[in-house]
Order: sequence, then C-alpha cells, then structure tokens
Amino acid sequence: MYLMIILRKVVSMKRFISNKKNGFSLVESLASVAIFLIMVSVVYQTSTLIIKQTRSYRENTALSALADQYMEIARNLPYSKIGTFYGNPHGNLPDFANYATTTVNGTLYDIYYEVTYIDDPADGTALLGTDFASNDYKQIKLSIKNTSTNITYNFLSNASPKGLESLSSGGALYIKVFDAVGQPVSGATINITNTSITPNINLSRQSDSSGNWIEVGLPDSVSNYHVVVTKNGYSTDQTYPSSVSNPNPTKPDATISNGQITQVSFAIDHTSTLVFNTVDQACSPLSGVNLEVKGAKLIGTPSVLKFDNIYTSDGSGLATLSNIEWDSYTPALAGTSSYMIYGSSPIQQINLLPNTTQSFTMVLGPKSTNSLLVIVKDASTGNPVEGANVDLQTITPATDTNKLTGGSIWGQQSWSGGSGQANYTDTTKYSSDDGNISTSGVPAGVRLGSAGGGNYVTSGNLTSSTFDTGATTTTYTTLSWLPSSQSASTSIKFQIATNNDNATWNYAGPDGATTTYYTVPGTTINAGNFGRYVRYKAYLSTTDTTKTPVLTSTSINYVAGCFTPGQVYFPSLASGSNYQAVVSLTGYQTKTISSLNISGYNVLQVLLTPN
Repeated sequence: MYLMIILRKVVSMKRFISNKKNGFSLVESLASVAIFLIMVSVVYQTSTLIIKQTRSYRENTALSALADQYMEIARNLPYSKIGTFYGNPHGNLPDFANYATTTVNGTLYDIYYEVTYIDDPADGTALLGTDFASNDYKQIKLSIKNTSTNITYNFLSNASPKGLESLSSGGALYIKVFDAVGQPVSGATINITNTSITPNINLSRQSDSSGNWIEVGLPDSVSNYHVVVTKNGYSTDQTYPSSVSNPNPTKPDATISNGQITQVSFAIDHTSTLVFNTVDQACSPLSGVNLEVKGAKLIGTPSVLKFDNIYTSDGSGLATLSNIEWDSYTPALAGTSSYMIYGSSPIQQINLLPNTTQSFTMVLGPKSTNSLLVIVKDASTGNPVEGANVDLQTITPATDTNKLTGGSIWGQQSWSGGSGQANYTDTTKYSSDDGNISTSGVPAGVRLGSAGGGNYVTSGNLTSSTFDTGATTTTYTTLSWLPSSQSASTSIKFQIATNNDNATWNYAGPDGATTTYYTVPGTTINAGNFGRYVRYKAYLSTTDTTKTPVLTSTSINYVAGCFTPGQVYFPSLASGSNYQAVVSLTGYQTKTISSLNISGYNVLQVLLTPN
C-alpha cells in the first residue's frame, strides 16, 4: 500500500516536471529530490514502527493467553499431582526434557514447567533443624519459549496444601558450591538425577548468592542421587557411582533418608589453558611426541585420577590443553617413545591456577637404556637451585662426572699429554702452544718454560682443543681456574673464542674486545660468546724470571640449548647400584646420596639445606 502511494507521487512529479515550459534549475531539482527522500524515510520508519508495535502487541496477547491457560492447568490439579515428569515433586506436567508445543498466530511455542518444594522460614527450616516437614508449599515456574526468536518467558505461581504438611516428607539434599579459594559460586547449574526410583528424578537448579541450594522432599534412596555442578566458563564437579573402574569414589552419589539432610560440597572455578612445548636440546620444536598428562586430583581411592589423557604435539611442537581445571599436572612420554626427558621448565610438575594460560617446555633427547635426571631444590623454599655442582661418581671403576644445575661444565685438569689435538677427546691433551710452555713438573699443571740456569721465560701461551657442546644455541656463563691466586710478580689471564663452524676463532676478553683478558676466576663470560664450539687461550707471564705462574685446572660453565632450571641429566649410564651423587653449592650444606640404583630412566630429587 505504502509502495503504491510512493510510486504515484513519483509519476505525478515526472508529469509536473515535463509540463514545465522552462524546466527546473539544478538547485530546484536537488531540493525536490531531498524533500522526496525525507518523505520516503519518514513513511518507511513510521510503517516499520507500526509493524513492530503490531507484532509486539500480538506477542504479548499470545503470551498472556498461554500463561493464563497453562498456569490454570497446573492450579486445577490436586496438590499431590502438581509436579513434572522427572522432577521433585513428581507429576504429569511437562518438563524441559518433555515439553509440550502449541501454535498461536502462526508462531510455535514450547511449554514446560519446573515445580520446586519451598521450605518457608516462617515455620523454621530443615537446614536449621527447626522444621521437620520442610516441604511447606510448591512453587510453579511456567516457561514459554518462542521457537522463532528463541526467547523464553517465565511465569511464577505458588500452590499450598489444604491441610497440614505431611510428616513423611522425604529428605533434603543440601548443596554447597565454592571456588578454588573457598569463595561461594552463585548461579552454578546443579543437575540432580536418580534413575533407580520410579518415577525417575531429573532436576536442574541454580546455586544462590551464597553458593547454596537445598532440595527438600526427595524420596528415600541409597547412593543413587547423582549430582553434577557446572557453570559457563567453569570446571565441572560431580558425585560418582561405584563402578568396576572406580569401586571407591571419593565423592559417591548421595543417599537421601526421611527427615535427614545430606550435605555435599562441590568446588568449581574458571577453566585454564596449559600449553606443552616439546623441543630438542637445541630448542628446536619436536612434532608427533605423545604425552600422557596426569592431574593430581582423585575421584576414587586409592589412585583413580580425575584427569589422565594423552596428547600429541603438532608441527610446531605444541600440545595445547584448553578448558581444563586448576590442578597439579605432571607430563610423561607415552608409549614407546624414542625420546627421554632431559629437563623441563618449570620443573616437572605444573601447578595450574584458575583462569590462566601457562606454558611448559619439555627438553627431550635421544633415548638411552639407563639414565639419571637430578633435580636440585632449596629445602626451605622448594625453588630450583641454580649453579649447584652435581658430581656423579662410581666406586669401581672410579669415575667422576661433574655438571651444574641449569648448565654444564667443561673442565681440564691435566695437559700432560701434550699438544697436537684439535678436538677435545683425550682429556690430557691440548691444541698448541707457542713453545714457551711446560706441561710437565710437580705438581702437575701448566708452567712457563725454562730459560736455563733455574730461570723461566717471561711469557708463554697455550691454546686448548675444541670442545663440542652439541648445541648451536649454547651460551656460556662463567670462566674459572685454579689456583685462584698466583705468586707475586706472576699472572695468568685468558681469552675465549666460540663459533658454530669449528673454524673461526676470534679470542676476546670479558668486554668482547680482542685486546682484553679474563684476569679474575669466576668472571662472567661475554654474552657475545655463543655457539656449539669453544676454545680458551691461557697467557702466562712473570716479571721475576725466578718464579712462574702455575695453572692446575680450568672450567667453563655453559648452557647447551634450552634452559632447565635446577636440573642436570646424565645419559648412557651403566645399570647397577655402583653410584653416588655429591651435590654442593656455596651457602648450602653438601649432600651425598649413596648406593644409587640406576635402572632405566631415573629421577633423583635433592633438597639442599641453607647454611
């Protein structure tokens, strides 16, 4: 209708314009079009508003009629029959799972009820123990859902018994819902089911502002009330039936007895995300790694876990666990993996908090038959201890392997094998010297060469063999040597060179300059030194030719690949109990663990006590 009016106006305007002898000017034409568009807009908005108001009026009229009709149906039932198919109380009214349908003005509506016993505090309450017939009256909630808009409209009414409350009123289920720190959770959905009685029970309730809900008037039933509590964006907590896989649940399905209150508590909180990053020793991602991730929470005794699942790392080496609850999670390699865990960051177990995203890096390496991962922690704080020396020893034959937590050590204590060794394989040899160095004598070590007549040359230098750390991402931390002090008028100093090609050697001091030297043992190595291969150059000198400096040992601390705090890994060990570990660090009491039995993959946790 409105469209015909607009078309007629357009035709009239065209005729009017064509009959003008002189025609319209451009300004007059634009003004006419603008006025016409305004008129069209006003007509459209008015017609749209009229249509919306008409629809709203029809919707309200339909809802009013449906509410009166279906609420009247409930009110006209005998009090004992007011209930739903699977509800508490039971009756023949349709519930959410068995809704009725009707059509009004071409719109389909779903109709369903929820009937609840109300424990009115006017005569005491079951929770306080002051009302032993707590089903005082029934509250009827009628829901009408417009299937076209998916909007649900709710209507409430109460129904009271004609006489006194029945003393055989069943029992009550008192539910408390709280979060990870014990604070109440309101608006949590509480689903209560019982399929062992006839008629079945299937209820959906919500916790109040205090995180509570009490369901009164439930029929007697032993260990058959199954309760599931959840909330959008939250974890789920529930009771569990006894089963073959879980014969002794920690939170069994609830029992209801006449005149008794059964209380069950549930803990839910915001879910979190945990990302596992599987990498090799050079920090490169590893795909296709199968991880078994276990939580610490139990749903049954002695050891039925709530969370125990297997994940596989993707092409980026990542395995993402989304929407999981707060817990302590421990990863392990699943199945017949070709890898072993060389370390992790943080250490082994992850304490995941609610509503967080946390990452966990697992450093993996080639699998060996027997190995040992040592984790060193502060006994008072539980934090990983960095820089602790872990000395793994065997008694027969006598061996001694030193590593640092959070890194490793390359050290040399003898040069008696002489020069000519390019790569560090024989621990008593080195690469070269300038001819002014002696590696014989007592005590063993490096000295200045003899100048004859009991005197020494004034200076000399020695270049070590190349040490291969095995990882191109190696960083170097500190350089130390012994003795830490020399005789007056003598000195020892060093330079370091690193690379990834085992060919380019640029020796430099602690500031990265080729003209400076490391002169104090324990000095931090310049950050510019990184790479798979490393060498040192020792410079000995004296201003008193009757004296010589003496070098008895050197050590370079390094981190090859990924950082693993407080941890060291010893691969390819022989099996047996012929091992002991000595763990030491300045400021802590040294700890010795004897008779270590090495068989397969072993993890040893050592707690160091501060002095």
